[in-house]
Amino acid sequence: MVAEENDKELVRRAKAGDHQAFARLGADNQNRAYSLAFRITGDREESADLAQEAFLKAWQALPNFQGESSFATWVYRLTTNLCIDYIRRQQRRRETVSLDESDSPFPEPADPGQDPHRALEQTELRRAVERGLQALPEAQRQVLVLRELSGLSYQEIGERLDLDLGTVKSRIARARLALRKYLLEQGNFFGSPSS
Repeated sequence: MVAEENDKELVRRAKAGDHQAFARLGADNQNRAYSLAFRITGDREESADLAQEAFLKAWQALPNFQGESSFATWVYRLTTNLCIDYIRRQQRRRETVSLDESDSPFPEPADPGQDPHRALEQTELRRAVERGLQALPEAQRQVLVLRELSGLSYQEIGERLDLDLGTVKSRIARARLALRKYLLEQGNFFGSPSS
């Protein structure tokens, strides 16, 4: 809890215009934001840009930060939202490019190592999971993203969100069930029930 109290003091000072305090908050959370962005996007350069953008947004919105969650959790949420927006933009670009290419009189040679059916299936599943995550209540989405995308332990999630271990476990279990139900209802669940 000492780190959380220290963060609250740094946030208070940063809100008062102390650039050094905000720089310290950034330094303390930069690696986590980058790691989260990299897990979501798989692109090192974009992850660095997205993490930096998250801190820029945090600085701009700092006067409105109420402190209901820790600064780290808030930056995680900003980073997650930016990554989801990035993935959506990339998918739209790919769809636009593929539509433009379909007008081309010279088709591209097929990549023998890529199964188009499998690639389409993966894209559809990724979109369905994104939609499913957005359909979850905020509390469930938050713990599921921290667990599955950020790879945090139950203990770390509890510390970040100031929740007891039992609450974290039950929220994650409910979130997984709700996401699985959503995917089944949408016809986009390809795994076995135990996966």
